[in-house]
Parts: sequence; structure tokens; C-alpha cells
Amino acid sequence: MKKLIWILGGISVVLGSVIYVLYKNNQSNKEEVVDIFKEENEDKEIEENNKKKETSKVVVDIKGMVTNPGVYEVDSTMRVNDVILLAGGLIEGADTSLINLAKIVTDEMTIIIYSNEEVQEKYKEEICVCDCPLIENGACVDNKEEDHLININTCTLDELMEINGIGKTKAEAILEYRESNGDFNSIDDIKKVDGIGDALFEKIKAYIKV
Repeated sequence: MKKLIWILGGISVVLGSVIYVLYKNNQSNKEEVVDIFKEENEDKEIEENNKKKETSKVVVDIKGMVTNPGVYEVDSTMRVNDVILLAGGLIEGADTSLINLAKIVTDEMTIIIYSNEEVQEKYKEEICVCDCPLIENGACVDNKEEDHLININTCTLDELMEINGIGKTKAEAILEYRESNGDFNSIDDIKKVDGIGDALFEKIKAYIKV
């Protein structure tokens, strides 16, 4: 009888141990599942917040040489070029040489698209067109007058052809003159190149430097 009791007692201990181990394992699995769902929910929340930021709206004011100047509410991910297109695009005579078309817009940003005449007139006065005392043009490349100018002593054929009025033939003539005669001493020296007279020089001088 005692032997049977001992056997039953041993079986009870073994069963109890097995049940305890199974219970612990089950609890661990539950905790892991909860943690996984928690992490997934946190990731989704972060992603949703990022999307909200990406799709927020800003208000910009575009002026000057565009078809429909005015105030526009746009996505904060848009760029200056997108706003120009939204405003109907550029009109004839627009000059974007000072404008960073790839710049991302910001709230209360002012975008001013200048005319060729405005840019050239400002350069004659040695005043950067971006430094308006009343309105800051947030779309300007920068406020340094010479950063965007083409250096006729170091430029390539492609860079010369970016200048309005300079085609491939005239660009090649400039490079040939430079190779034969050395560097230009001043921008006025470019008039020594065949095919570049006073009229063309007046048109391009705002875009070149030495």
C-alpha cells in the first residue's frame, strides 16, 4: 500500500512539473505575440505621422512672369517649378537664371519670376535682383551676384550654350578665340569674337564674367 502511495505521489509530482512548464511556455508565447503587435502598431503610427507631414499644405505667393500670378495653397512636397506650372507656366521674356527651380516650397514663401530686362537692368546697376528691400524672393538660387555667372575663360561648350542668344556656332567661335588668343581680360573682350556685336553683347553681358 505504501509503495502504491509513493508511486502515485511520484506521478503527481511529474505531472505537476509538466503542467508548470507548459503553462510557462504558453505565457511566454503570449507575451511575445503582444510585443510583436505593439511594435507593428508603433511602426504604423510613425508611418501615418510621416504621411501627414508629407501631405501637409503650405501657402505660397508667386509673382512676375507667369500666366496666372497669385496665392496658391500647395502640398509641402512641391518644388518651385511645380508652382510655376500650377500658375500656368512662364510667359515670353521670363528669366529663371536666378531661380532655383528644384527648391522645395515653404509656407509664406514668395516666388518672383523676373523678366530678362529686369535681370539685365539690375546687373547694370550692380544690384542683385534678389535683394529687394520690400520683398524677399524665396526662390532665388542665392544672394551672391556672381555665383550663377558663366566664366568665359573656363566654361565649356555646353555652359556657353546655356546663355540665351548663344548657339552652338557662336559658342564654338568663343572657345576657338580663347584657345588662339588666351583668356579674356574683361567681358567686353568677347566682342572681338566673330559674330558677337554690340547688340548681342548687351543681351548676354548680364550672364558672363571673367
